[in-house]
Amino acid sequence: MKRNLFACLLTCLLVSLPLQARETVPGEWKTIDDETGRARSVVHLYVDENGKLAGDVVKGFPEPGEPSDRVCDKCAKDDPRYQQPIIGMTIVRDMEQTAPGRWEGGKILDPIKGKEYRCEIWLEDGKLKVRGYLMMFYRTQTWEPWDAAEATAKSD
Repeated sequence: MKRNLFACLLTCLLVSLPLQARETVPGEWKTIDDETGRARSVVHLYVDENGKLAGDVVKGFPEPGEPSDRVCDKCAKDDPRYQQPIIGMTIVRDMEQTAPGRWEGGKILDPIKGKEYRCEIWLEDGKLKVRGYLMMFYRTQTWEPWDAAEATAKSD
């Protein structure tokens, strides 16, 4: 009886692990286009050697007919990312942690539009809110946790 109860509890715990909300910003996140609702990329967020949050694009989800090896052709010509591949590109930089689960003061690049925005990032209900500012105007996207193992299983 005790063995069955233990096995049941262990199974429930293992099944619920992927459902638990992420509690830290560093990690891999699936970006969701706020205009189309489509997944666009996976960004790996990490704390750099200066203690600031940065993020690199590690995977893309191109639209049908889009090349998978897009470059930032709309970035400013004096930006070192101009004409560079988007996969592997640092698009989040210089974010400072202002509270647990909240980062501000840095920049985020939209490599498709070639625009860089002042940025704020925070956790909300296990998802990531990413807000870019242009003067007093802003736009917020919701990024979802990326589970590469789950994505691989779905594609099999």
